[in-house]
Amino acid sequence: MKLHADTPTAFNTVTAYGPGFIEINKVRHTSAVLLTPERLEAWSIASFEALAEADFERLRDLHPEVALLGTGSRQRFPHPRLSRALGEARIGLEVMNTPAACRTYNILMAEGRKVAAALLLESAP
Repeated sequence: MKLHADTPTAFNTVTAYGPGFIEINKVRHTSAVLLTPERLEAWSIASFEALAEADFERLRDLHPEVALLGTGSRQRFPHPRLSRALGEARIGLEVMNTPAACRTYNILMAEGRKVAAALLLESAP
């Protein structure tokens, strides 16, 4: 699905997504990413099952007010011990499937919120 921003922006914006890819600023990514309006990083997570406490600590270190976790094609919740670092830092965590996380990220970013998204991908069928 292609997404279009209403106005041009210098911030990182999800411009499309689909099975096995996320497009950010019209550049296609085929592996998981960590995303803020100002920063884009590859995230070396192979799958939801591979998530560890250190991954949520890395998300915390981006200092968002809200963090989004896109868990692939379906919504899955990580064990609370994994995301403890976010709770202790008083950072909200919203868990949803990756397409919903992409849309939510764009909305929050456009509102000027301090948002970070950790977006997992699954291989294209």
